[in-house]
Amino acid sequence: MNILVLNGSPRQGNTVTAAKTFAEGATAAGHQVEIVDTYKLKVGPCMGCGACECHKGCVAKDDTNMIVDKIVAADVVVFATPVYWWGMTAQMKLVVDKCYCRGAQLKGKTVGVIVIGGAATDDPEYRIIREQFACIAGYLDWKILFHESIAASAKTDLAGNEEALAAVKALGNI
Repeated sequence: MNILVLNGSPRQGNTVTAAKTFAEGATAAGHQVEIVDTYKLKVGPCMGCGACECHKGCVAKDDTNMIVDKIVAADVVVFATPVYWWGMTAQMKLVVDKCYCRGAQLKGKTVGVIVIGGAATDDPEYRIIREQFACIAGYLDWKILFHESIAASAKTDLAGNEEALAAVKALGNI
């Protein structure tokens, strides 16, 4: 199985730890895994021009088509994002928004979501992100395999939490 992990964090902290730990579990289960750092991509916002017609690709001369091609080709896409102002990071949101250019080819995709935040996991920030991904999944007929919320505030909190690391690693056994 070909798994694409989209890391939405521009920092080298808990979200990167979660992405790498998930990848370890998936690789151990025999899957091919690629992690893409969304903050390194040059992706502009969707201009709503309609030229793509939801299947032709984006007319922008940036990294949009490259990353959306990877999303289309993947068997499973995992979105790993820290919470920024009660939502996914802007870097992740740009990539998600630009999926519109090939939305017709993303129908039925299998996805997973890992969200890392500084608040306890019963905080509304996790629910808001869960609902946003549920709406996207409903629109594109995505199957959400998992939606894991993890509380980790300091940069190395997750790295020191063996129980949480084991749970994230186990998610890769799909």
